[in-house]
Order: sequence, then structure tokens, then C-alpha cells
Amino acid sequence: MKRKKSLILSVFLWGSGQFFICKQRLKGLIIFALQILMITIELFSGYWLEYFMGHVNDFSIRLHGGFFVKGFWGIVTLGEKVGGKYGDHSTMLLINGVIAIFTLSLFVAIYIFNIRDAYITGKKIDETGEYVTSKEYFSKVKNRNFPYMLLIPIGIAFLFVVIMPIIFSVLTAFLNYNRDHLPPGKLLDWVGISNFKKLFTVPIWSKTFIKVLLWTIIWTLVSTLSSYFMGMLQAIFLNHKSVKFKRFFRTILILPWAIPQMISLLVFRNLLNGQFGPLNSLLLNLGIISENIPFLSDPYMAKVTVLVVNLWLGFPMFMVMMLGVFSNLDQSLYEAAYIDGAGKFQAFKKITLPLVFRATIPNLIMSMAANFNSFGAIYFLTQGGPINEKMQFAGDTDILISWIYKLTLNQQMYDIAAVMSVLLFIIIGTVSYWNFRRTVSFKEL
Repeated sequence: MKRKKSLILSVFLWGSGQFFICKQRLKGLIIFALQILMITIELFSGYWLEYFMGHVNDFSIRLHGGFFVKGFWGIVTLGEKVGGKYGDHSTMLLINGVIAIFTLSLFVAIYIFNIRDAYITGKKIDETGEYVTSKEYFSKVKNRNFPYMLLIPIGIAFLFVVIMPIIFSVLTAFLNYNRDHLPPGKLLDWVGISNFKKLFTVPIWSKTFIKVLLWTIIWTLVSTLSSYFMGMLQAIFLNHKSVKFKRFFRTILILPWAIPQMISLLVFRNLLNGQFGPLNSLLLNLGIISENIPFLSDPYMAKVTVLVVNLWLGFPMFMVMMLGVFSNLDQSLYEAAYIDGAGKFQAFKKITLPLVFRATIPNLIMSMAANFNSFGAIYFLTQGGPINEKMQFAGDTDILISWIYKLTLNQQMYDIAAVMSVLLFIIIGTVSYWNFRRTVSFKEL
């Protein structure tokens, strides 16, 4: 049976079943070349050849191992020797280990494909008695799987550029990676779930986490929904028949969105300064107030301020979106509603609002996820302040992402920051997936 012979050969020498049994020479050589590539990477990135020739007496994986073996060793041990010229750097060992695992996973996938392909190709020969040449095989693959072939390089890049940093962040949550253990001066150790326990059991950490999480949820809901409905209101006004110079007003209202957000936030930060800001000076000179308003220094006022500023920056996007939806609404629905005796408010409630909401719900969910991680809107305006001494390295307006930034850059507490990042990813992913599952757009896929 050719299927068995082809399978057995390819188990040991990749592509040999295709080459010798199935007579697919080119395909067999390509698969075999990939096996040689994997072995070459391991051999020539270490000192295996010198070891086999007896030139290395005291062999150790730490000093003489190749790319894959040393990668696995590094991710398990995180190093053995501290400092010095030949000391271990735990972070680099962790990164190299993750890369080695990813790379080896690709070779394992190729190996599985090699075995499966050898068996299927041999089976077809047993059943039909016909041999398919490499040229015919690649022609069929090109016609049938051409889109997937184009996606493979993108998928590999996505694996190393997007997935690998996520995996590294997740692994960091299980290390004692903080200012007391900074490589290469000190080695890191695996600490299990102790960082997660610390966040939820140590009072100062748990109280801060709950306060920041609650404010993050409030910030996300209020900032998203306020911008959404303000954009809808502006779109309704601009879409009304009695409004003239629509292009002019549309241009004016879209300016907050057109100007870079960071510039606008820095301008507002100076404008709303509690001591010498222009707005306070103007109100004092007009006699409207008797003392400066603490826009950014009072805990509650600062929260209201960031919400109002975010409304100013966020509603133009939804306004433009709503104008596009309004222009595509079927006017016959309104004519039928008016004939049946419906008023304008009823038509808006029963026709406009459901149709607009259905068309914009995916964008609303994405905007909600973006606001949950809206670092710039908080940091460039208040830097998370005002400072709250009862909170651990967090201010009254800090959301989770800005707190993570402070823990990482200012306090060098990478382990707790990684724990927060994992929780943030779980929260956003779960809520977004649940919301998308409920949308009509998702159900129609």
C-alpha cells in the first residue's frame, strides 16, 4: 500500500514519501529543504557540531545550546548567572524563548502537513492508480487556495508582531518583574499567580483597582454615549430642511475631529488651568465667579471636565456617520407613517432611531472599546490627576490604561502592570464579543 509506505518515509525524512513513492519530486524536495532548514538553525546557532566532534568538554545548554534548545531552556529557567560579561538577561531569554517556540510551532505545522499530505497523496494513488505531478499539484493549489497563500505571509507577520507581544505580556504577569528585580542586575523568577493574588487581596491594591475600574466603566459609557447622541442631535439639525448653509455649519462642527487630539487636549489643559487659565481669568473679569474654578484639581470637577472635553472631541465623528445614515434612509417609510397618522416624534422613535442604531452599532461598540483604552484623552489633559493619596500610584481621573502606564514607566512595576493588561484584555474582549454577537451585522456573516 503506497499510503503506508509514503507515510512511514515522511515520518522520518520530510517529503521523502512524496518524492520516492508519489513521484512528486519538487514538492518532496521543498518539504525536505524545510526540515534541513530547521536542523541547520539549531546546529549552527549553537555548538553542537563542536560537541559531537569532541571539542567541547564541559557542555551546557546555557553556553552551547542552539536556537530552539536554548530558547526552551531560557523560558523555563530565566537564566542562571547574574551580571558580568557572560551573565544572563532574563527578559531577553524570555523573548528569545517565545520566538523559538513560535518558530518551532511553524515547523511542527509543516511536519504535520507533510505527514498528512504523504498519506492522502498515497491513498489517491491506491484508489485511482494515477500519479499527480508536482506541477499539477501546485497548479491545483494555486487555483483553489490562492487567497490563503497570500494570507500566509501576513499571518506569520501577525504572529510575531501582534501575538508575540501579547504572549510576552501574559507571561510577565507570572514573573517577579519589578524595580526590585530588574535584569541584567538580577534574574527573574516565575511566581505563579501571586501577582493576581496581590492585586485582589492586598487592601491598597484591591481598593485602587476597584475605584479605577468603576471610574473606567463610567468614563467609557458616558463618554461614548454622550458623543453618540450629541452627534445624532447635530446630524438631525443639519439634516433638517429649514437649515441653510449646511456645508458651512458641517465644516465648523467637524473641526474638533479634524484637529489632532493631542493638540486639542494640551490647549484645553492650558485653557482650564485652575490658577492662571484664560477661562478662569475671563470669568473673574466679567464678575461671573469670585474665585477660580478648579477644573483639573478638584476630583469631581476633573472628572466632569474630561467628560465634557471628550464630548467636544468625539461627537463630530458620530455626526458625520449619522449624516451618511440619514441620507440613505428610505423616505417611503416616513410617507407611509404620516399617512397612517404618525407624528414626527413617533416616526423618529419607530423608524429613524431603530434604523440608525442598527447601522451604527458596530461603530458604537468599537468606539466603546477605544474609549475604554483612551489613554490620550486622560493623560494629556489631567495626567490622571488630581493625586489621591489613598490610591496606589493612581489619580482620581486615571483609567486602567493610564494607571498601567504609570505602573510601567514611573514605578517600574511591570508584573502588576502586566496583570492589569491581562485583565483589561479579558474585559474588553468579552464585552466586545458579547455585543458583536448580538448585532444583526454579526448574525448575517
